Amino acid sequence: MGEWKEMPFSEAVLLNPPTSLSRGDKHPFVDMAAINTEIRCAYPTGRRLFKGGGSRFQSGDTLMARITPCLENGKIALYCAPEGDAAHGSTEFIVIRGRPGTSDGLFAYYLTRWNGVSGYAISQMTGTSGRQRVPTAAFDSLVVDMPPLPEQRAIAHILGTLDDKIELNRRMNETLEAMARALFKSWFVDFDPVRAKMEGRWRPGESLPGLPAHLYDLFPDRLVDSELGEIPEGWTEITLGAYASLNPEIWSKTSQPPMIRYVDLSNTKWGRIEATVTYPMSKAPSRAKRVLRPGDTIVGTVRPGNGSYALVYEDGLTGSTGFAVVRPLQEDYAAFVYLAATARGSIDHLAQLADGGAYPAVKPDAVTSLPTVGPPAQVLSWFSQAASPLLRQFSAREHESRTLSALRDALLPRLISGEIRVSEGKEPDPSARDAHEGSE
Repeated sequence: MGEWKEMPFSEAVLLNPPTSLSRGDKHPFVDMAAINTEIRCAYPTGRRLFKGGGSRFQSGDTLMARITPCLENGKIALYCAPEGDAAHGSTEFIVIRGRPGTSDGLFAYYLTRWNGVSGYAISQMTGTSGRQRVPTAAFDSLVVDMPPLPEQRAIAHILGTLDDKIELNRRMNETLEAMARALFKSWFVDFDPVRAKMEGRWRPGESLPGLPAHLYDLFPDRLVDSELGEIPEGWTEITLGAYASLNPEIWSKTSQPPMIRYVDLSNTKWGRIEATVTYPMSKAPSRAKRVLRPGDTIVGTVRPGNGSYALVYEDGLTGSTGFAVVRPLQEDYAAFVYLAATARGSIDHLAQLADGGAYPAVKPDAVTSLPTVGPPAQVLSWFSQAASPLLRQFSAREHESRTLSALRDALLPRLISGEIRVSEGKEPDPSARDAHEGSE
């Protein structure tokens, strides 16, 4: 293995390197909101006129927030240009690029994420409270150990393989959720099976995409007027409470466990429980009261438009009292209840109902009061058979991604610091870590 060399961070990488953009033309633009701390890549949020200011970067550059609280919140990302275009962005980015002959671009990203660099940057913030920034010159005083380029690439390959799988899971989950929501909308909002029968496009013994022949007799061939608009004949106008109970369990002093895994609104976004925090019950937040069971739908009641909702698949979780916990009355109802409660129209409706000034909120029963159609039990049963596997796959990939993220975060400091050395000639599988540790 080659020797590692100490050098200033500002000499190991290129900081805010020149990037050519035509002034007066529109180019891809990345704002701070595009940096998702759970995802390695940042993508353009659109194209904007370049007037000469702000940051400039190319595909493969690292974008690090330099302002509080964005940096403390972990806003560091790799710019991934869909078409390889150079871009411009927020003035609050420090752009970091691999230095030719010294550092690999992807290694530079992981080096920047390492606490030895990001933590140092946070410690060097200057300015007034609430508007502190990292001066780029501070990196002249930060000394880092740089492995030879082949070893850098091997390290980046290990960490990058984990992030590649996390990214693949994210994309697959976008597809799985879109399929489940499209099926819900088709059956229970647009009533496509009924319309297909009305228009003669679906006949007995025939199948249509997503509509097997054996489902033909489950759907009527007429729509009738209702307060919800036109609905299938024989279906009813009801609320979500017909299919679910609200906040069915809370911990009491006698029933509470000694330790809990806590789910908060801030860690629950658009169908994903991004993280849980383990507490002794004696030190848990006062809002840690709601007992969560597999199959429950949780919907944030504070600022409901923020999309703090998810379908619970794990046992042993405790939710904040800021959630409305909606538990299906039957297992077959779980997919329907989740997709109905968290449909875009439902979330928008809850957001419009919210009041309370700085913390607009709705009462929990606003969720179970959401209007919906009441199809026959057989329709719900068949819908569950079609949609539930999609949602289970979503959950399984989320669980896998959390495991991979934890492995990556454990490996990163050990690889970047040289505690674990990587052979320059090969790029090992991260799963070999346990075997490696066991042989020491």
